[in-house]
Amino acid sequence: MYLSKTISISFSAAACLAVLLTAPLDANWPQWRGPLFNGASPNAKDLPVKWSETENVLWRTKLPSWSAATPIIWNDIIFITSAEEGFAALGSRQGADGSAHDKIFLMAVGRKDGKVLWRNQIDSGNRLFRKQNSASPSPITDGKHVWIMTGNGKFACFTMDGKEVWKRDIQAEYGKFGLNHGYASTPLLHKGKLYVQVLHGMKTKDPSYVFAVEPATGKTIWKVERPTDAVVESPDNYATPQIVTVKGEEQLVISGADYATGHALANGKELWRLGGFNPRNNPMNRTIASSLVIGENVYTPSTRGRPFIGFRAGGSGSITGKNEIWTNNLGSDVPTPTTDGTYIYVLVDNGVMHCVEAATGKAMYEGQRIELGTYSASPLLADGKIYATNEDGNTTVIKAGPKFEILSVNKLDNHTLASPVAVGNQIFLRTADYLYCFQKK
Repeated sequence: MYLSKTISISFSAAACLAVLLTAPLDANWPQWRGPLFNGASPNAKDLPVKWSETENVLWRTKLPSWSAATPIIWNDIIFITSAEEGFAALGSRQGADGSAHDKIFLMAVGRKDGKVLWRNQIDSGNRLFRKQNSASPSPITDGKHVWIMTGNGKFACFTMDGKEVWKRDIQAEYGKFGLNHGYASTPLLHKGKLYVQVLHGMKTKDPSYVFAVEPATGKTIWKVERPTDAVVESPDNYATPQIVTVKGEEQLVISGADYATGHALANGKELWRLGGFNPRNNPMNRTIASSLVIGENVYTPSTRGRPFIGFRAGGSGSITGKNEIWTNNLGSDVPTPTTDGTYIYVLVDNGVMHCVEAATGKAMYEGQRIELGTYSASPLLADGKIYATNEDGNTTVIKAGPKFEILSVNKLDNHTLASPVAVGNQIFLRTADYLYCFQKK
């Protein structure tokens, strides 16, 4: 068993034990955007508003290196991916025999004390693409198994105690990924299927595609091409699929490459397609933020949030110009927005917040400045608050609702790309060096 250098912080053993015994462990954060697929934690309560390197820190655990992957939580286990520290700036380090030395790990961490329960190497040849590396996709779990896709296309399933169930090499099977900044999409787990999108084009002539996988065996159930007339870098997309229910029927939503498309869950057949996300035909219109789904409506940002389109899912063939509810320029580029079902909270990369009424697209507030910095992590909505973390490790806490109000700014002074998550009465934040668990003392 691999044991971490875990740092316990600042309160007595008796007080620590009392806190642990009362900490709820019944809620989970099973995949990248949480239990509702929208960055909101419905059951989180009594969360801390303030923290520092020592204040309201239950524990912190040293990590091998940085990653944009979000911590995933099921009861008392946290799953997290990490690359090995010291990878080369461009490409993977190669030994004299041509083998790659930079390792990528899936780790299981105990929620109660931050101890590393196990650490498995899942890939090698870690590569750096500006703000991301090959450990960028987040794990997924259903409480019985945990799945992970690396940026190199290694797709694997493990038991909760770290035993490998199956492993695939998607690039070896379906061709090399051709995104300008490397592959970073996280698969979506929904009702017994894993859905994966590979939307690329900048560095390949191979078509983009979507496929569904049987979680227990790793076998492909179906695979379909996802065509586009986008050119140069515009086909590249880094988002995660979503599910929308239209007239009682669930459909898969794929966004990117200048379109949003709906697909049948049974066979992947494209049902409808909406364009308008690249009105100027910008050849460098790569997209990063994922769509949001509220009821039968989908809200999809495009490059730099211009445009941000809300539309009704469903229909047949092209629904462009037919199903739009509203369009504005208040979207985000990298962070995926979050929602409470009434309002959509948009965090822009430059550190401003918008609050948009989902039904109308009306701005309840816009351009409100939070802590200075660049924001790549997606915002968390929990306990009536929005938690927005910038790349310097500083988290601004904003009151949820149509009136803008900053409640606190919390500084860690450590590079951060991963989105914060909340479960029970705890917030988990992954920086370059540590995984933190914050909880009121």
